[in-house]
Amino acid sequence: QVQLVESGGGLVQAGGSLRLACTASGRAFSTYGVGWFRQAPGKEREFVAGLIWAGGTYYADSVKGRFAISRDNAKNTVYLQMNSLKPEDTSVYYCAAGPVGGVRPVARPGGYDYWGQGTQVTVSS
Repeated sequence: QVQLVESGGGLVQAGGSLRLACTASGRAFSTYGVGWFRQAPGKEREFVAGLIWAGGTYYADSVKGRFAISRDNAKNTVYLQMNSLKPEDTSVYYCAAGPVGGVRPVARPGGYDYWGQGTQVTVSS
């Protein structure tokens, strides 16, 4: 079993930066791939970034070049560095963990078994 807790959300002006963190409990965490998703009101949850167990990273086209996913297994923490933020990045951001890569899709919510509670990111224009 893995529990995930996100932090680092908040209000930022357009062009600014935020770093989200997702801290996990559970010994198996380091063997899982991790992902960040976001969901705005009235919209479906969408993929933002993923990092599979073997180390490959994946990004949605809308954030490529602006966001970066990384992990520190010693701290059981996954990060999402968000730069050059835009108002359309406003959303609740969720981290997720699961055996993605290979058979399980990195960019789909169904690939993940564990989810955090979400953290709000608001970008003002």
